[in-house]
Amino acid sequence: MRRLQRFGLVAAAALALCALAPAARADDALPAAVQAALARAGVPPEAFAAVALPLAHDARPWRWQAGRPMQPASSLKVLTSIVALDRLGPNHRGYTELRSAAPVRGELLQGDLVLRGGADPELGVAQFWAMLAELRAQGVREIAGDLVVDRTLFRPARMDLGVPPFDEAPEFPYNVIPDALQLAGALLPIDIESDGGPPRAYTVPALPGVTVASRMVPSARRCRDWDEDWQPAQLERQGSALVIVLRGGFPRGDGQGNGCRVHARLQLIDRQELTERLFRALWSELGGHFAGRVREAAAPPATRLLVRREARPWGEVLRHMNKRSDNAEARLLYLSLGLAAMAAEPEASTAELAARAVRGWLAEHDIDAGGLVLDNGSGLSRSERIAPLTLARALAVSWSGPRAADLQMSLPVLGEEAALGLGASPAAGWARMKSGTLRDVVALAGYARDRAGRPWVLAKMINHAQAQRARGALYALVDELARVGLPAPPAVVGPQGDGP
Repeated sequence: MRRLQRFGLVAAAALALCALAPAARADDALPAAVQAALARAGVPPEAFAAVALPLAHDARPWRWQAGRPMQPASSLKVLTSIVALDRLGPNHRGYTELRSAAPVRGELLQGDLVLRGGADPELGVAQFWAMLAELRAQGVREIAGDLVVDRTLFRPARMDLGVPPFDEAPEFPYNVIPDALQLAGALLPIDIESDGGPPRAYTVPALPGVTVASRMVPSARRCRDWDEDWQPAQLERQGSALVIVLRGGFPRGDGQGNGCRVHARLQLIDRQELTERLFRALWSELGGHFAGRVREAAAPPATRLLVRREARPWGEVLRHMNKRSDNAEARLLYLSLGLAAMAAEPEASTAELAARAVRGWLAEHDIDAGGLVLDNGSGLSRSERIAPLTLARALAVSWSGPRAADLQMSLPVLGEEAALGLGASPAAGWARMKSGTLRDVVALAGYARDRAGRPWVLAKMINHAQAQRARGALYALVDELARVGLPAPPAVVGPQGDGP
């Protein structure tokens, strides 16, 4: 019986994919609520592209410019997730290792210690401390050589170098370009607090030679909006000492006698300097001695494993990645798709190989990738493009595949974990969708149910200068499906959609 049920799901999903296979036809009618939301925002229908495919039933698909390549913003994380779950599996893990080719005599490691990155998305300060504590527990107290930081899992090892800032806030976490060693997320942990007076700030943990000076002024904003008055920090160096000067405004409190405290994580210093300062501070705290250098290089060929840390399986990390829209995690996962081909393609970057892996997966499932442009797999890009139909078909394949539950559990539940944007709606609590937002982009992709409780896949995107004001059009489509269903062939013929 289960095999018959599975066959029925696969056949119905295949039917949904084939239903849009004929060449270009007129688009369906836009629901009145969608038209109204676009009109209120001053966004023309030509800036809107969407598709709805039935899953496990034979209802008629609905489309509006479904084959038009659009900027997807973070909704592209869905495609990265789908391909990674299939190619790597939900149990794929990142790791971090401490290794050495040198012998240990008593408490002395007689050579270099290697810190090797393996695309661990959760290597925080506490996790790094635990690794060093395990090394100390093995009896090592003094390291005679250098700390060799090996980031060479990906090619190039440092993809962040020489890349211009994506926007005016390069210090914030969403802008981090990761590498194989994501120690502390390449972010300096800083606590900022105020009890009504001048804000105070300090690093956590305290880093020798690093001082945080606050020139921030109290503001009337809510604590959760602390970054609204942020101004770029200034770095002042005196030899090996570093002073980080914070500027702008910071909330004085909630007006009821409660102060404001924020644990900020900011990309303020180069990640190699951050690695060095964290290592020296934590090793010293553990009673260790180190007088060598900290340098980036590939590990020598004959090293032995001293300590290994494994991250949680990506099937679990995906839930944080998609629900919190973590760009660095999505980039790491995307790059991991290129690892298998690196040995056979020594001249290609890992990002190029990841793009080939995604395109190969789409071709394997007979999904047209016309107009697809891949950059980093997170959607934080001005160049990435995908047609709603391509994304929807990938979601349809995932729905009937063995990793369906892993993907669906990672998608925010509209009306609970993510705002539905419509108030009360029968879609609330049922629709699981990943949103996407850039300056001129809003998008939404995932699964929803119609008024009969039947499942659908939806993908919709708006690319326009007023896209943020038109976000309600995306939610209106979900609501319309849940309330009354989507309109049949056009009462009003829209622009001709591209053929799938």
